[in-house]
Amino acid sequence: MPEEGSSFMQTLNQDIRDRNFKRVYLLFGEEGFLKKSYKNRLKEAILGEDTMNYHYFEGKGLNVSEIIGLAETMPFFAEHRLILIEDSGLFKSGGEELAEYLPQMPDTSCLVFSESEVDKRSRLFKTVKKIGYAAELGRQESGQLARWAGGILAKEGKKISGPTMELFLSKTGDDMENIRSELDKLISYTLGRDVITDQDVEDICTTQVTNKIFDMITAIAAGNTKKAMDLYEDLLILREPSMRILFLIARQFNQLLMVRDMMGKNTSRAEIASRLKVPPFVAGKMTGQARAFSRKQILEYVKLCVDAEEAVKQGRLSDRLAVELLICRRYGGKE
Repeated sequence: MPEEGSSFMQTLNQDIRDRNFKRVYLLFGEEGFLKKSYKNRLKEAILGEDTMNYHYFEGKGLNVSEIIGLAETMPFFAEHRLILIEDSGLFKSGGEELAEYLPQMPDTSCLVFSESEVDKRSRLFKTVKKIGYAAELGRQESGQLARWAGGILAKEGKKISGPTMELFLSKTGDDMENIRSELDKLISYTLGRDVITDQDVEDICTTQVTNKIFDMITAIAAGNTKKAMDLYEDLLILREPSMRILFLIARQFNQLLMVRDMMGKNTSRAEIASRLKVPPFVAGKMTGQARAFSRKQILEYVKLCVDAEEAVKQGRLSDRLAVELLICRRYGGKE
């Protein structure tokens, strides 16, 4: 895992290595790949191939009394009974009964929650944090992702330079599931060779939609309308809805406005990355892009995005034409 040095990961890894398990774990956060990875590692470490002492629940509206009943049942010829619960919503509402029970749950049972939504103020969250372990698995920084991806390539006998890795991550974004998928493609594509080049990355790696939006806005800043329109056509070919493209363009310009304001206060790149919740290398690219516009120009584009959305909702423009006019910076609605 790339965040081996993180305190969250150190604790989870230590428990797995030592086979010294807490009664309850909560895995939550934006990084689905890490939640899935640690969920599976905990299951393997606690039970191995044992299926008799394994119980799985998913979704909201769970029968908490049934879960408590299972937790009270001694494991069958094993040290632990594992109850895995995914996306229950109990950390948002309805978790009071379980919160009251957990402190008295026998240590022969282990509960592992993997949740998309968590309210840290909830009684259940506070209980889990007190008697078990709550690990927030968020998006990883570019340096951690580069080390993780480089480690995977090294195991396959592949070498990659720092600049080529940066190019690779600029295409994949920071989603680890996507990075893993693109690494598999690269490894297969370079079969028989040990060095991965920029050209390999360009040839085989898919540029994420958000990166195409970034390139589109770079083209707009450079006055290269043709390139911006070509990128728009690429997204349409990929069956991206025009309204989603409009939303992403609007989000990008709103972020650029925030970046522009932070730059004016001499905010560091690390702090910009933290506030926008993006990897530092993305923050670096965004500061470069923000410099290509004046603050007034960014504000104009933010307004154009709002006006374009209104025009589509009111039926004055088709969604496709609204985005085309925005790219060409000619909006046919309000003056």
